Amino acid sequence: MHKQAGHMPFEVIGSIAILQLPDERKKEAKKLAEKILASNRHIRTVLLKTGRVKGRLRKRKLMIVLGDKTKEAIHKENNCLMNLDVETCYFSPRLSNERHEIANEIAKQKGRKRVLVMFAGIAPYAIVAAKQNPKAEVTAVELNREACRYADENVKLNKLNNLKIIQGDVKKVVQKLKLKDKFDFIVMPRPQLKDTFLKEAFAVSKKGTKIFYYDFAKQQDIEGKIKAIGIAAKKCRKKIKIIRVKKAGEIAPYKFRIRVDFKVT
Repeated sequence: MHKQAGHMPFEVIGSIAILQLPDERKKEAKKLAEKILASNRHIRTVLLKTGRVKGRLRKRKLMIVLGDKTKEAIHKENNCLMNLDVETCYFSPRLSNERHEIANEIAKQKGRKRVLVMFAGIAPYAIVAAKQNPKAEVTAVELNREACRYADENVKLNKLNNLKIIQGDVKKVVQKLKLKDKFDFIVMPRPQLKDTFLKEAFAVSKKGTKIFYYDFAKQQDIEGKIKAIGIAAKKCRKKIKIIRVKKAGEIAPYKFRIRVDFKVT
């Protein structure tokens, strides 16, 4: 969720507000924090972003400006609760509709469903999918140990018995999974990495598997990203059908998070 404080947007995760200010406005942080706390009763802490999201674990540097001395919050979305440390665990409240939409797509298929979520983080995609699809078997894979610890907590917090969290590298985990497991749905909320991880997705897919694949691209590069999926499928001897290409938010001027939904045929 994004709001405004003195013409400056801030992100809200649970009871924490995160300010992102250009260097020349950082001296205003305390004044803006006072405004935020005064006009938003549910916000208890205001943080200031002091560094970019970094590395494969997607950690960010945040400084406490005002309020309770904590970087931990419980965020509510899609009737689910997500506990996390906003500094050590990547989470975007802006993707709430994405998670709801994908969970709904999974719900359209009747009967027993097996769902794999790669790059799961604190497991928001997996939790929403598991909650909206109680008969589904959901497996979530995440590299960040801290995020996995919170994901395990969130499974209990939401009283789910159909979600399994696996800590580890997607490539290594899939090597073990592919010996016995094929999934009906694969969700890939990829960070900005060079590797597509499509080889791993295809290794645990079968005829009829639907894949929700995230990437990042400028408008003129979107077509190339779609072609790359087709090339990866060919290399893995899989036939696919593109179902939908969607812009899932602008992450920088003229650069978008895109979601490509496709089916193994």
